[in-house]
This record gives sequence, C-alpha cells and structure tokens, in this order.
Amino acid sequence: MSNGNNVTLVGNITRDPELRFTPTGQATASFGLAVNRRWQNRQTQEWEEATSFFDVVCWREMAENTSESLVRGSRVIVTGRLDQRSWENAEGERRSKIEVVADEIGPSLRWATAQVTKNERRGPGGDGGSGGGGGGSPRPVGAGQSSGYDHGEEPF
Repeated sequence: MSNGNNVTLVGNITRDPELRFTPTGQATASFGLAVNRRWQNRQTQEWEEATSFFDVVCWREMAENTSESLVRGSRVIVTGRLDQRSWENAEGERRSKIEVVADEIGPSLRWATAQVTKNERRGPGGDGGSGGGGGGSPRPVGAGQSSGYDHGEEPF
C-alpha cells in the first residue's frame, strides 16, 4: 500500500451492508458511510458542521463478516484505497463514481463496546483458495510468538 492512494475514514454506516456474490461466487458487500467534520468559525465563534458521504466496498471474508456484524448507524473505522468505477447507464450515458475499496473495517470503540468473535481458519480448498480470513489460533499471540501474518504480503 505504498502507492500513495490510502484513505482512513471514521463515520457512521448510512445503510445496512448489502451482501452479493459475483458469478464466480466471490462475496462482496457495500454500504454507505457518513463522515462528519466539525469546526469553530473564527469570525462568528459558532460551531459549524459538514457531512461527506462515501460508498464503501469490501470483498471475500471481510464482505461476509461485514454483512453479519454491522448495521445502519454503526460507527466504524475504514482503511482502504480510492477506486474510480465507470459504467454506461440504460440511456447510454457514461457514469462514474469514486468508492472506497476497504482493506480493513472495524468498529469504533470511542463511544461503544464490541464483542469480537474470531472465525475458524479456512483451508485452501474451503474458500476458493484465499487462505482464510481472520482465523487462526483462538489463543492470543504472546511475546516471542509469531502471529503467522507476513506484514509485507497482500491480503488477497
């Protein structure tokens, strides 16, 4: 992720994650994210606020976990990259939009608590060969132990 196209957003989900599957069986989920910004106007000393809206897309196990775990109103932290997608609508007009393709999604614990449940690690044959998502040993990794994750590897 050293291409300079990294984004981290903290906001509230505006619509329940929608889980779909590609023709090849790949899971994908999408949801809207509202990000609020608040600042004090230096001239009037009044607080002002603006909201930006983003479409977030995630894939594979993260898509399935997102659709099972998150609902409209959930406050989340999303890291990923911006991606521009183009298509032609029914009237033949070119359309495009920029969406966030998520690398990681997690609950914000600033004003809430969360219960985390690890998924079972999936083998190479059980999920199309992606190697599993977020599974592994149910034991915490202690000092001197390896988590088994190579921080230089791509997640997909």
